Amino acid sequence: MPSNGDSYIIELKQAHLEWGVYRHTDTRSRIPGEGYLPIPRQKAVDYSIYNGNHSSVSNIYECTSQDGYLLQESVKASGSSRAGDIYAKQFQGNEDLSLFGRWFSHVNAQIGDHVRVTFTGPSSFEIEKI
Repeated sequence: MPSNGDSYIIELKQAHLEWGVYRHTDTRSRIPGEGYLPIPRQKAVDYSIYNGNHSSVSNIYECTSQDGYLLQESVKASGSSRAGDIYAKQFQGNEDLSLFGRWFSHVNAQIGDHVRVTFTGPSSFEIEKI
């Protein structure tokens, strides 16, 4: 589990900002406004950030944004880089795939911008566009 103060920085790409429409698959309808925060593989391993494939650890976190737009929002660590992998590759809104898309819009996030993810406890983190 992450510890208070653990952090990582990601560079935003088009797929993160436009997850609902910029897709290489047709497994579901295209939905504008969706977004996600990637989790680098090594950070998922280092901080034990698991997806739903790990049966004994919760993959639900609370997310707050440094600017106050998001306040203790429920998010899910999900996805994997290969089938059956237990390490998550992204954070997404829990039952709200547009959660991060709305925040990206609020902070006017663009491709190439950076976001710092700082853990405030084992199941909570703060995000900040830097």
